[in-house]
Amino acid sequence: MDAFVEISVWGVPQPAPPAAHAFKYRLAYVVGGECVMRYDNERGKGEHRHEGAEKWPYEFSTPDQLMLDFSADIARWNDEHGRA
Repeated sequence: MDAFVEISVWGVPQPAPPAAHAFKYRLAYVVGGECVMRYDNERGKGEHRHEGAEKWPYEFSTPDQLMLDFSADIARWNDEHGRA
């Protein structure tokens, strides 16, 4: 298999602005050595997701929903790229 997922979600004592929640996260889907999808929240940059070179805002609600959204995007990406 030439694809893997890397997931890091951790609690922080205080929200990292502009987030209003106490979680930091970084989720990546790597195919053939290239990160094709990433979700993260960086201090000052807020919640967002990357797909290839594109970047879109992401609305975080809970860690469980984050995992569901990330998994759904991976399934969609795989389907669109003939990797189902």
